[in-house]
Amino acid sequence: MKQSPCPPMSDADWPEAFAELREGFAGAMNVYRTMAHHPALLNAWAPLRQHVVKDNALGPELTEVVILRAGFRLGSAYEWAHHVSRALALGFSDARINAIRGVPESINGVDGLIVNAVDALLDKRMLASDQEETLAEAIGREAVIDLMAMVGFYSVLGYLLKTYDTPIDEGIQKEARSNPALFSLTPPSA
Repeated sequence: MKQSPCPPMSDADWPEAFAELREGFAGAMNVYRTMAHHPALLNAWAPLRQHVVKDNALGPELTEVVILRAGFRLGSAYEWAHHVSRALALGFSDARINAIRGVPESINGVDGLIVNAVDALLDKRMLASDQEETLAEAIGREAVIDLMAMVGFYSVLGYLLKTYDTPIDEGIQKEARSNPALFSLTPPSA
């Protein structure tokens, strides 16, 4: 197998001009160590990441629903595994996580609305007006806009991760060994 032209950047190779990012969020994860091959983009990415991932109107649980579905639909094993870990830390059950990667019609409530919205954005590149209205009534319009931004944000990350074959971080790999079916992109057989 051909080696990635942009493997996660080591501390020794990290651009000194952006050392503060290495000490923060970017140095802790392979996705951002891969993005460090383009320091200006990584630097510009930092404030957007803060809003999209941390300070959005969705809150932590619904954020994970969006990211899990987007990671699953994009076929990003990295994002799926990392966000299964985060969802479990938030108290998600295995059944809820499995439902998010399942058939959208089988998911009820707000999770179902979000899963269907992520699918619509990836398949049709928009939300139909009635879908947007129903979603806005359930979670608020700012949360709907944040959901759209989040799907775009994670699409870009998925492109980078898959193109450069970024490895899942060691800590997540270790956690995944305790429940490989849940951390795998492939849903368990019915």
